[in-house]
Parts: sequence; structure tokens; C-alpha cells
Amino acid sequence: MPVRHRLLAVAVAVMWGANFTAIHASLEHFPPFFLVALRFAVIALPTLLLVPWPGVRVRWLVGYGLGFGTVQFLFLYWGMAVGMPAGLASLVLQASAPFTVVLGATLLRERLSGRQVLGILVAMGGLAVVGWYRAEVAQVLPFLLTLAGALGWAVGNICSRQAQPRNPLHLTLWMSVVPPLPMLVVSLAVEGPGAIGRSLATALTPAAVPALLGLAYTVLVGTVLGSGIWVWLMSRHPAAVVAPYSLLVPVAGMAVAWLALGERVAPTEALGGLVVITGVLLGSLGRRRPLPVSSRPTESAGAAELGGQAGPVEPAPEPAAGTTKGG
Repeated sequence: MPVRHRLLAVAVAVMWGANFTAIHASLEHFPPFFLVALRFAVIALPTLLLVPWPGVRVRWLVGYGLGFGTVQFLFLYWGMAVGMPAGLASLVLQASAPFTVVLGATLLRERLSGRQVLGILVAMGGLAVVGWYRAEVAQVLPFLLTLAGALGWAVGNICSRQAQPRNPLHLTLWMSVVPPLPMLVVSLAVEGPGAIGRSLATALTPAAVPALLGLAYTVLVGTVLGSGIWVWLMSRHPAAVVAPYSLLVPVAGMAVAWLALGERVAPTEALGGLVVITGVLLGSLGRRRPLPVSSRPTESAGAAELGGQAGPVEPAPEPAAGTTKGG
């Protein structure tokens, strides 16, 4: 993966890390299930009117919307609403990385190198260090709910990768059309119209300003910008290469939560964060091995395969982004 793509992956991790503090602010005013519906409805309405169809199969769009948009945020917002701290939520949700790697290997037959496996194990070891420390102050239910959200994220990763969109931002925006209706049904059934009505009736009061700012951040930065870049990367590189960068999210998440909410980062947590970064670098920054001259593809081959990744070579008969040997 080129250096500029790695930097984009790191930037998304920072955006998503700050997203948890923004979610915390929004949950101070809106019921969690209704907040998920509202978050995506804000994007879905202009998308239906202004954004061209992304040109992907409906099943992958729906799968991405249900996995990434619906399941992930249903359980994440629910977990945070019942006591999961923002910093710890940013940590636990990154279980999506190994979930994605496993799904990519089993469903897409993506090959894992020894370096990638070792990097994932090291990074997960860092997460375990932080999780072990934070588990002393967290309840079991919020942890399990957030873990379920991580699985939803992984399913969304695989579906977005299979979609192979020509315009990833269009896919991200159209994905937002999926969650609002099912989440509104869940909200009406669980939270009730009274709670929804009260949150809307007081939405323009001064007390609701932090919640509205948090909602704006999650919509514009967390969903449109961050998810758009992430889908773009997932469509061009194997899931096992891109997914480990999500392990940087808790480092940013705990830092922002410490600055904005006063959640302290203990030395043990800082050490775990360094181990996470080490694992990501180990698994994702390996040098490509050049192919022998006799086995290098010619200009007419359509795609060049280096280190198990395919990069487009003009002219290509179809998008070959993210394909792997034997995949």
C-alpha cells in the first residue's frame, strides 16, 4: 500500500477516534436508537435527491448498510448509553479488525502473510493490555454490546470491499439510506414516541448545542469523510492490509476522551496503545518483494500483482483494485 494511502488510513483512525466523544455528547440529549436513525437520515435525504447511484449490486449496498450502518451503531450507541465510556468504546470496537481479517480469509480467500498474522496478534495483545486494565471499571453488558457492534463493522467492511464501487463516496452516501427506517422502527418500539418527541422538541435549546455539534461531527466527518476514505481504501487493497489501521482508533479515542471528558489515560493504557501501533506497523508496512523479470506482467496484462496485491494497469478490462492471488 503506498505511503499516501497509509497516511489516509491513519487520518481516518483519528477522525473515528474523536467520533466517540462526539457520540457521547449527542447521547446526552437523544435516545440512542433514535440517534442512529437521525444520524443516517440527515445523510439519506439529500443522497436520494442529489447523489447518483453508485453502480454496485444492491445486495452489497444493503449488506454494507446493515453491517456498518445499522448493526454497528445500534450496538455501539446502546452500549455507550448504558455505561460504556467513550475511550473504552473506541478500544473494544476495534475488535472489528481481527473479525474483518478472519472474514476476509474465510469468505474472500485472502492470503495472510506471517507478518500480517504476527502484526494482528501484537496489536490485539496491546488491546488486551488496555482492555484488561479498563475492564475493572466497565460493566459486562456494555462491553458485549460494543463487541457486537465490532462484528457488524467487520461485515460492512467485507460487503463494501465486494461492492467494488467506482465512486466510494457515492457508496458511503447511499449506504446511509439503509439504516434510518429499521432504526426508527426499533426506536419507536423500544424508546417510544414520547422520548423521541421530547428530544426533538428541545433540540434547539442552548442545552442541546453540544448534542447537535456532536451529531454534525458524526455525520460530516465520521460518516461522509471518514467512511468515504475507508471504503476507497478497502476497494483497492486486501482487507487484511487496511483493517489493522482501525486499531489506531482507540489511541486517538482515548486521547480525545481524556482531553474533552477528563477520562484519564493510565501508564498501562499508554503502553498498550504503543503496542497497538507497533502491531499495525508490523502487519501493514512490510516492503514489497519485486517479482522476477520473467514473471512480471506486461502492459497488456491488465493488472500488476505485487506482494499479493493488484494495482490497476492501463488499459484494464475491469476494476482490479484489491484483488489478491488466488482470491
